[in-house]
Amino acid sequence: MGKKETLLEDIKEKIKNFVRERDWEKYHSPKNLSMAIAIEAAELMEHFQWISEKESEKLLNNPEKRQEIEEELADIAIYILDFCNLFDIDFEKIVEKKLKKSAEKYPVNLVKGKSHKYTHYKKSF
Repeated sequence: MGKKETLLEDIKEKIKNFVRERDWEKYHSPKNLSMAIAIEAAELMEHFQWISEKESEKLLNNPEKRQEIEEELADIAIYILDFCNLFDIDFEKIVEKKLKKSAEKYPVNLVKGKSHKYTHYKKSF
C-alpha cells in the first residue's frame, strides 16, 4: 500500500484553523514566529549536542528519540508554514526561487562532493 498523499495546502489550512480556533494570531508576529522557529531549531539541535556524527545517525534508530526528533521537526515546519499563512508568503514559490539561486551559487561541476561555502568557489571563477 502506497503512502497517502497530503497536499501542502491541506497542511497549511489545518495550521491556519488550529491557530485561528485558539485566537493565537495576535501572538504570531514576524518577530515572535521567527523566534519560535529558532527556539524549535535549537531544541532539535539539543538532541545531537555533544555526540559524534555516527552517534547522531544511530540516535534515529531509537524509536523514542526518533519520535522526539520528528516532533521538533514538525514544530519547525508548523511555525514556518504559519508564518507563510499569516503574511501571505507563497512557500512553494520561495523554496523554488531559493533552490534556483542556490544552484547558481553552487554549480554541480564545482561543488559535487565538497562542502565549502559558496564564497570559496567565487575564487574559481
